[in-house]
Amino acid sequence: MTNTTELLGGRDLVPGTVYGFGEYPLTLDEIVRFAREWDPQYFHTDPDDARRSVFGGLIASGIQSLAILQRLTVEAVYRDWKVIAGRSLNDVYFLRPVRAGDVLSGWARIEAVHVDDARGRADVELVTELTAA
Repeated sequence: MTNTTELLGGRDLVPGTVYGFGEYPLTLDEIVRFAREWDPQYFHTDPDDARRSVFGGLIASGIQSLAILQRLTVEAVYRDWKVIAGRSLNDVYFLRPVRAGDVLSGWARIEAVHVDDARGRADVELVTELTAA
C-alpha cells in the first residue's frame, strides 16, 4: 500500500498543512520584458499608453503572475515532493493589478490528498494565494 510518507521523503502530506512563500520583488523591466515576449498588450508594454488606460499605469500580465506563483510554489513546496506534473488549475482570480515595485508572496495549503495504490502515487489538491505588497 502506498502512503504519503513515501511521496514526501519521510514526512506525510497532511490536508490543512500550510506552506508560506518567500518574496519576489517585481521590477518594471521584468514586466515589460515578459509582456513583449508573451502578452504584448499595451498596458503591459508601454508606460505612456498604460497611463491612459483603465489601469492608470503599467501592470503585469496575469500569466506572469501565475508564472511567479509557480516559482514560489516550487521553492516553498514542490522541491521537497516527488512531483510528476500538474494536472489542472481551477478558479483562478485576479483581484487587483500587479505593478512594478510590488513584492509578491503568499501561501499554499494542502486541501486534499487522494492516494492511488494502483499507480503508487497520490493526487494532491492545493489552494494557493499570491499577494502583492
